[in-house]
Amino acid sequence: MHLLVVEDNRNLTANLFDYFEARGHVLDAAPDGITGLHLASTQPYDVVILDWMLPRMDGPELLRRLRTEHGSDVPVIMLTARDELPDKIQGFRAGADDYLTKPFDLPELEVRLEALVSRRQGRARHRVLEVADLRLDLDTLEATRAGRALHLYPACRKLLEVLMQASPAAVTRQRLEQALWGDDPPDGDMLRSHVYELRRSVDGPFPQKLIQTLPRTGYRIAAPSGEQAHAA
Repeated sequence: MHLLVVEDNRNLTANLFDYFEARGHVLDAAPDGITGLHLASTQPYDVVILDWMLPRMDGPELLRRLRTEHGSDVPVIMLTARDELPDKIQGFRAGADDYLTKPFDLPELEVRLEALVSRRQGRARHRVLEVADLRLDLDTLEATRAGRALHLYPACRKLLEVLMQASPAAVTRQRLEQALWGDDPPDGDMLRSHVYELRRSVDGPFPQKLIQTLPRTGYRIAAPSGEQAHAA
């Protein structure tokens, strides 16, 4: 497993590294919420281990932003000393997949992580987004329209994924820039250039146009009928 530990207690983080690295797992660590959100939203982790009380941004806020702003479905287990029922309810409502209170046993944490990974792999055996005659396979990264293969640069493919996951809802420019560049977007309007290239591939050869510009808001991808994208 590739794990992200978002925890400001250095001793606990060191214990987790010692235990899981000895079992062949790979770990990264973030000592605060801002760093944790950046790593969780830009790197392909199997599970995120998340503390509640963190510097710069607490665990529930990190989790809420990870789910709503970044559209991430990475499994997250909250590892916290807050053991009251209202805390657990808040954690799950923020988007947690599991909740383990401190103190805890490392073998129990391990089996919970394995269960989260197993469930996610079962859900994601074949993930395809569809809008009208446009298809994007999230596993093979192959995009087609009307059965014709689309050749997309990585940035355009990422934009297409975000737009199709949200379809038919609009996606703000800020969210699209965050998906491409995190918190450090380049100077100039590079997003407009990428959207232009995406349009050339997705809409250029076809009479039905799917990508729409919403002035002062952002972009969306939708069939004229307004049918939603879905994962098959």
